[in-house]
Amino acid sequence: MTLTIQTAPGSSGYLDMFPERRMSYFGNSYILGLTVTAGIGGLLFGYDTGVISGALLYIKDDFQVVKQSSFLQETIVSMAIVGAMIGAAAGGWINDYYGRKKATMFADVVFAAGAIVMAAAPDPYVLISGRLLVGLGVGVASVTAPVYIAEASPSEVRGGLVSTNVLMITGGQFLSYLVNSAFTQVPGTWRWMLGVSGFPAVIQFGLMLFMPESPRWLFMKNRKAEAIQVLTKMYDISRLEDEIDHLSAAEEEEKQRNRTVGYLDVFRSKELRLAFIAGAGLQAFQQFTGINTVMYYSPTIVQMAGFHSNQLALFLSLIVAAMNAAGTVVGIYFIDHCGRKKLALSSLFGVIISLVILSVSFFKQPDAPNDGGLYGWLAVLGLALYIAFFAPGMGPVPWTVNSEIYPQQYRGICGGMSATVNWISNLIVAQTFLSIAEAAGTGTTFLILAGIAVLAVFFVIVFVPETQGLTFSEVEQIWKERAYGNVSGWGSSSDSNSMEEEVLLEQGSSS
Repeated sequence: MTLTIQTAPGSSGYLDMFPERRMSYFGNSYILGLTVTAGIGGLLFGYDTGVISGALLYIKDDFQVVKQSSFLQETIVSMAIVGAMIGAAAGGWINDYYGRKKATMFADVVFAAGAIVMAAAPDPYVLISGRLLVGLGVGVASVTAPVYIAEASPSEVRGGLVSTNVLMITGGQFLSYLVNSAFTQVPGTWRWMLGVSGFPAVIQFGLMLFMPESPRWLFMKNRKAEAIQVLTKMYDISRLEDEIDHLSAAEEEEKQRNRTVGYLDVFRSKELRLAFIAGAGLQAFQQFTGINTVMYYSPTIVQMAGFHSNQLALFLSLIVAAMNAAGTVVGIYFIDHCGRKKLALSSLFGVIISLVILSVSFFKQPDAPNDGGLYGWLAVLGLALYIAFFAPGMGPVPWTVNSEIYPQQYRGICGGMSATVNWISNLIVAQTFLSIAEAAGTGTTFLILAGIAVLAVFFVIVFVPETQGLTFSEVEQIWKERAYGNVSGWGSSSDSNSMEEEVLLEQGSSS
C-alpha cells in the first residue's frame, strides 16, 4: 500500500519559504492574552504548591490535634496532590468531551469552592476536604492549560507560549511566599493564606467567558465556522488559508482512522505507546530529579545545612522561589531557539552537577553543624545552582512536549494520563524525601537524585524527539517513523523545502 503524505501549509518548511509570515512571541496580542488568561490556572497550581508550607505553621497553632499528629499534617499537605491526581486523570476526558474552555471554567469553579471551604473550615477534617477540592481543580487545570495554549499557538512560538504557563506556576509559588509573609501578623492568618487563592480562580472564570474555544477542538467537532472565526483573530489573511488547510488535512486523517478514542488505545497502538512513554517519562523524571524536594523542603534543607534561624531559612527559600520564576523566563526564550531536547539535556547536566555539590556539602558537614560554615554555604550554592539549571529546562520542557506530541484525537486523554504520572511522582517524592534523608543521610539522598538525573539524560537521548518548530502533523510523522521503521526524510525539519513526501508502509503494519 502506498500512502502519500502532504506536508501541510503552515509547517516549518512552509515558514522557511515565507519567513515574513513567522510570528514572534509578542507578535499577536490576542494570542498572548489567551495564553496569559489560560496561564492563570498555572498560577493557581503554583500558589497552592507553595502556600501550604507557611499556612501549616499556623494551622498547627489553631488545631492542637494537628500539632500532635504528623499524619494529619502530612494529610493536609498531600490531600491536594491526591485531588490533583484524580483531576488530571479525569481532565483528559473532560477536555476532549466538553472542550478546553469549559474544562478551564470547571476547574475554576471547583478551585474557588475549595478555597472557600478551606478558609471557613471549623476543623482539620473539613480543611482536608477543601484541600481535596482545590487539588481537583489544579489537576484539571494542569492538563487543560498547556493543551489549550498549544492548540491556539503558531508552531514557531508554541514552546515559548506553553512555557508561559510554567512561568505562571513558578510565579504562583513565589507569590505564595510573599502572601505568607504578608499575613503573618493578621488574625486568622492561615485562613487568609488559603482563602486568597480563590480570587484568581474567579478572575480567570470571568475572563474565560470572553475567550474562544480551541480552534483545533472546534474543527474536530465539525464546528468549522466557529473555528475559522477564531483563526481570523490569530492570523492575517496571508497565512489564514494555510492554517485552515492544515486543520482540514488533520481532520481528514482523523476521519480515516475512524476509531473510538479509548484509554487502552494508548497501549495498543505502537505510535501512541512511544509518544506516551516519552511524555510520561519526562513528567516522571521532572519530579524524581528532585524539584519539589527543593520547593517543598527548601527551608528544611537550609536548616539541615546548619542555618538554624527560621527567618534566614525562609529568606533563602524566597530567593530560591524567585530564581525559579526568573529561570523560567530564560526557558521561554531558549525553548523555541535551542529546541526542547537540547534544553532538557543541558538542564539535566547542570542538575547533576548541582546535586553532587549538595551531596558533598552534606557528606562534609560536621556532626553538629553550627551557623552554616563553609559546607553550609556550599549547600546553599548547590540549591541555587540546582534551580538555575532546572528552571529553564526541565521545568517547562515536559509540559511543552506533552502538549504537542499526541495526535489531536488523543491529546486530552494522553495529556491527562501524563499529568497524572507527574502528580503521582510528585506525591512519592513529597512523602519520602524526609524519611529517606533520615534513614540514609541527606548526602546519600541527594546522590540518589543525581543518579536518577543521569538516567534521565539517557532517557531523553533515546526516547524524546526534537519537536521545535514542527506542526502537529509533522510530530505525528516522527512517531510513525519510529514505530514502523526509518524512512528517509520523514518528519525531518531539515528536509523542509520538499512540500510532498512519499512514504511506503507495509500493508497491515499499523497496530
